[in-house]
Amino acid sequence: MGASGPSTSWPKLIGARPHQSFRTYENLPMAITRDLRATSTRDPPVADWTRRHFVVAMVSGAAVCISARLLALAEAPPVHGALPREVAGVSLPVTPLARAATDTARAASPPFLFNHCMRTYVFGALLAAHDGVAYDAETIFVAAALHDLGLTTRYATPSHTFEMDGADAAKSFLVSRGVAEARAELVWNAIALHTSMLVEHQPPQVGLVGSGAGADVFGSGLELLGAGQVRAVLAAFPRGDFNRQFRDLLVDHCRRKPFVQRGTWLEGLCRAHNPGLVYPDLESRLLNAHLAAPPD
Repeated sequence: MGASGPSTSWPKLIGARPHQSFRTYENLPMAITRDLRATSTRDPPVADWTRRHFVVAMVSGAAVCISARLLALAEAPPVHGALPREVAGVSLPVTPLARAATDTARAASPPFLFNHCMRTYVFGALLAAHDGVAYDAETIFVAAALHDLGLTTRYATPSHTFEMDGADAAKSFLVSRGVAEARAELVWNAIALHTSMLVEHQPPQVGLVGSGAGADVFGSGLELLGAGQVRAVLAAFPRGDFNRQFRDLLVDHCRRKPFVQRGTWLEGLCRAHNPGLVYPDLESRLLNAHLAAPPD
C-alpha cells in the first residue's frame, strides 16, 4: 500500500502456509484454551493455534484465568509518540492506514487500553509465527489497534456488545478511507468474534486478534513464546496496572449497559456487578411462552 491511498487488493500474506482447518469441542460450553484441552485424551490432531482463544474458560458464568505468570512487570509509563518499528522481531506496519488506526485508537483510549491493543497485535503475530498462520500485517494491525473501541464512551452504542460496537467503528473507519469491502469485513469479523468460539469458522488470520488479546489478558499461549520475546513486548508497551484498570473498565461497561452482554463471556461479570437488576430467565420464558393462533 502506497501513500496515495488504501489498496483495494490483498497484500502478500506474512508466513503463508497451507490453510489449516478448525475444530472445536462440541461438548464444552465456551471456548477453552490449549492449557485445558491438553488434559483431555480426546484432543484432536489439529494445530495448537485453534485452541487458543480470548476466553480462557467459563465456569458458572465467570471467566477463569489459567496462567499469566509471564505478564508481571514493574509499572512503567505508557507509550507516546511514534511507535517502534519492530518489537520482539515483529515489524509494526507504518502505512498511512496503520498510522491512522494508531491515531484513532490512541485518541479514544486511555493509555493502558491503547498499550493492550498494541500488545494484542504483537502477541498475535508471534503466535501466528509459531503456528504457521499466514496473515496480512496491515489488516490485522488495524483490527488489533481498534478492537476495543467499543469499550470507550466515544464509540459505545446503547444496545450492542462492545465487540460489535468496536467492529462497527473499525469498519466505518476503513470504508471511509476507501478500503475494499472484503478487507473491511475481515476486520469486522476479527473484532466482533475475538471473544467468541465462532471465530474458528473464519479464515485463520481472523483469529489472531483473539489469540493476541487472550495472551495479553489471560496469559494464554505465552508458554509457546520465548521469555525474551514476552519481555520485549512488555518493555515496548508496558502493562502498568492493566489488570485492575481493565477490570474496572469492564465493570463500568457492565453498569452502563447491563443487559447487552447476555450470552457472552461477560454475562457473569455484568450480573455480579448489577445485583439489583433482574435478568431474563430462559427457563421461565420457555415455560410461559404461549403462541396464539392468528385470527382468521
